[in-house]
Amino acid sequence: MTQDTATQEDQSKAAERRAKGEFVRGVSGFRHAIGDPDFPPEPGRYHLFVALNCPWCHRATLARSVLGLTGSISMDVAFPNRTGEDDPAGPNLWEFTPDRIASLTGDTLPECTPETGTGQGLRLAKQIYQHEGSDEQSLPVLYDKITQRIVNNESAEILRMLDAHADALRGEATSNPTLFPDDPALQSAITDLNERIYTTINNGAYKAGFSSDQKVYATAFAAYFDTLKYLNALLSDGRAFLTGDRFTEADLRLFPTLFRHDPVYYLRMKLNGAKIVDFPHLWRWLCRVYALEGVAEAGSLVHCRQGYFGRSWNNVVPLGPTHPMPYPEAYRHPELARSG
Repeated sequence: MTQDTATQEDQSKAAERRAKGEFVRGVSGFRHAIGDPDFPPEPGRYHLFVALNCPWCHRATLARSVLGLTGSISMDVAFPNRTGEDDPAGPNLWEFTPDRIASLTGDTLPECTPETGTGQGLRLAKQIYQHEGSDEQSLPVLYDKITQRIVNNESAEILRMLDAHADALRGEATSNPTLFPDDPALQSAITDLNERIYTTINNGAYKAGFSSDQKVYATAFAAYFDTLKYLNALLSDGRAFLTGDRFTEADLRLFPTLFRHDPVYYLRMKLNGAKIVDFPHLWRWLCRVYALEGVAEAGSLVHCRQGYFGRSWNNVVPLGPTHPMPYPEAYRHPELARSG
């Protein structure tokens, strides 16, 4: 079993809290690890099932990309909107349907794929779980094509195990970064940042956007922007990344949320206190990470816009923002930072 590297939400009285309007994230059920006896680290053995609009999946796609694993870990991409009320299998299910039309573009999305990991051409992520007797249906999923079993569906653990076994999974050593270096002081700093970033930023965005209780929303809103101010101050000493001069797991885990903030979360998650471009040091950090090899290719704002807004009450996807310039092109311009 893998070491539990995930910060998880307290599940006490979860049903009662949800009934009162609070968004409470559940706990992933598959927690095996590459490196367990049943799951040796081998090139070409493992497969990822993801949705590019999902920030938790974005963690996994980023790790696969920046660690140089795109050639050794295959991947299927679900359509960013889930099934509708009229689907025979039921609503709100991830599906692998590359021929589905996106309302934003009026066309298919070229990144979407059929399901190839199981060899059965399944349509729904839920069916992958059903083969193991589970009623889960979330993405991402790390899958073993040899044993035809789910290894893990907790994104924090997936990215940690890809990092730990990157050389064996690639079949060769490279100069790709190590996300969780073997340095106790640095590991402690990463862990502390991960805790705060998960609670107030990664999950905090969902607390703000998907809770229907005003007080829960207000608390999440305040915590989110307090942490943005803290991170902006942290970066004000000239460091390139959150822990210093090297890109680490803490940067990777922060990036998916901030990548979505200005073009999606500012509106969809009601996080309209400020944009990242209003935090100069944080904006330049965001642009710096976006410029790293493999990062831009690991995500898609088209999928994000389609996924978050295409399932809203009228299915209309906002076209902006276009100022100071369209996104993600803006991430190539650190000079757009508005002050400082």
